[in-house]
Amino acid sequence: MFLYIYLEIISGVIGFIIIAILITYLLKHLVIHNTIKKSVAYSLLILFLIAVISGLLANKTYPPNFAMPLFMHSHTPDQLPASIPFNKIIYFLINKNKFEKVDNISADANLVPENDQKPDSDGIVRIHLTTKEVISEIAPGIYFNYWTYNGQVPGPMLRIKEGETIELSLTNDITSLHHHNIDLHAVTGPGGGATLTDVNPGETKTIRWKALNPGLYIYHCAMPNVSTHNSHGQYGLILVDPKDPKLTFEKVDKEFYITQGEFYTIGQTGKKGLVPFDSDALLDGKPNYVVFNGKINNTPLLHAKVGDKIRIYIGNGGVNLISSFHIIGEIFDKVYPEGAIGENSSILKNVQTTAVLPGGSSIVELKLDVPGKYLIVDHALARMNKGAWAILEVSGPEQKDIFSGLDNKSNTETNMHNDMHME
Repeated sequence: MFLYIYLEIISGVIGFIIIAILITYLLKHLVIHNTIKKSVAYSLLILFLIAVISGLLANKTYPPNFAMPLFMHSHTPDQLPASIPFNKIIYFLINKNKFEKVDNISADANLVPENDQKPDSDGIVRIHLTTKEVISEIAPGIYFNYWTYNGQVPGPMLRIKEGETIELSLTNDITSLHHHNIDLHAVTGPGGGATLTDVNPGETKTIRWKALNPGLYIYHCAMPNVSTHNSHGQYGLILVDPKDPKLTFEKVDKEFYITQGEFYTIGQTGKKGLVPFDSDALLDGKPNYVVFNGKINNTPLLHAKVGDKIRIYIGNGGVNLISSFHIIGEIFDKVYPEGAIGENSSILKNVQTTAVLPGGSSIVELKLDVPGKYLIVDHALARMNKGAWAILEVSGPEQKDIFSGLDNKSNTETNMHNDMHME
């Protein structure tokens, strides 16, 4: 995994040595040495140095958080920034053995909590999450330093009820190199809980809050720089079910959990080895990878049967792109736009594609009528080339009254018969 980075370091060091030797040789060469002794040459050299220095100053760039509110700036600018930049790559390689190597970073899309979880005996619902920085594959042979909740992307789906009191404890794993926290869009209060959950590596903090509004909400890390933490994979979904039983979801055969995310890496899409984070690409909104559940999926993510009614909870971890969520060959029977549920919330019917905003969500329901493999996509279809696709595999008997091909020979004979009848 580190081979390509080692090769880049070796090439850089060798190049620097060659330049140093070349300059030394030229300075020792008699003709060159006599030339630079002349005052004109010294003047030109000084002017050249002035031009280089002024050019560097004129093109000075700033970290991605320079335009953000002051209270959101990083308080540790001298430490490793939120990336693996080349100027700190040695530091990263020294610490590389701290990171757990995760075989499959992708959250299991089948793990949707049931709507029957009970509070503890004191009436409080308790949740515990761990932030952890790990290394895993975006695609075969392409590794990334993911920042996670519970070692997966997205983090586990959480499910509570409107009106419940929640205690959420957040632990930052001792192996992390960065501070982390959690902002739950379901929380009413400053930072959605982020202001009270700033945890150092090895630290745990707990917040208590009351779920006031039903709906499907994103949660994510909100440490400065927020967009950098999110684009390392730190997000998930929390569902707040309505307290009124009349407003709860109808029973379905299967429920699934999918979240779209963006990853910004140095180099071209498909570059092998450990790929460092690219903050310039982040600011330009040009991710190398756009994926469902943390990685490019080369096996079916969802499984169901003909006749099943399914519900998919969809999130968009962002940080730049609006997802145009679509299943090729299916129509959503119901859509809960922007994850809104409960009294007076809109429900759309017979929808082909639904928008899922960055930091937003949606819920879709559909009945599966025909067997086969269905592509789930962001219908900004160029993103399929960056990994924005997954497979829903539906098994069962053919339904030729709904979908079938025609035999070309039989079709031709039928057309001839019709033509003769018309004559």
